[in-house]
Amino acid sequence: MKQLIEKHSLAIRWFHWVNFPVLSLMIWSGLWIYWANDVYRLGWGDTTLFKFFPQSFYEAFNVPFQLAKGMAWHFVLMWVFFLNGVLYVGYTIFSGEWRYLLPNRHSFKEAIQVTLHDLGLRKGPLPVRKFNGAQQIAYTSVVLMGVGSVLTGLAIYKPTQFAWLTGLLGGYEFARILHFALTIGYVLFFIVHIAQVVRAGWNNFRAMVAGFEIVEVNPASQPLPAGPPPLPAADAPLSSN
Repeated sequence: MKQLIEKHSLAIRWFHWVNFPVLSLMIWSGLWIYWANDVYRLGWGDTTLFKFFPQSFYEAFNVPFQLAKGMAWHFVLMWVFFLNGVLYVGYTIFSGEWRYLLPNRHSFKEAIQVTLHDLGLRKGPLPVRKFNGAQQIAYTSVVLMGVGSVLTGLAIYKPTQFAWLTGLLGGYEFARILHFALTIGYVLFFIVHIAQVVRAGWNNFRAMVAGFEIVEVNPASQPLPAGPPPLPAADAPLSSN
């Protein structure tokens, strides 16, 4: 027996679908800015194992000479990203949604079980609830990453006006490294998140669009509806009153 149940409120869906394109465009405009000083790589000394990003990448996506355009887009979208994040956190606090999202002392152990299950290394059903331990850690981490992006962004955008913040974050260069690392974190989160959505199927995706999902319900486990008492049997003695 299938039943339609509510999973995501309208507010949560709005915050999600506003944040996704805004953050994607911020990453893209940030790439235009990064092109002007692309110093980051993986390696040591004069040895480079991987460079962010090769010139061929910039040329393929028409990134070069887009610095001013990238900064204009980035700073406008920054305010949308910030306001959407503040409203989202405020909503989760006042609506009580934080109870489902905030990790607890069991979340990390459960996250390991969820990861092993997704990799096919653990059998058996996972806990049935709105967000499992892995999701709680991931979604809370993204919120904290958002705070980090705003702070590091301000530190490298206005290093003189926010000198105290820039110094607190280890100086301009280190704040820029943190800002870049957080961006890489968003990209990795997007990849895993989209893969999990595809793996979960259409029902899960529909819940974030329409707010409802279809679940299988065992009729035997459902309580019987209240009704009038049963009629007496035909051979039951009648009351003398």
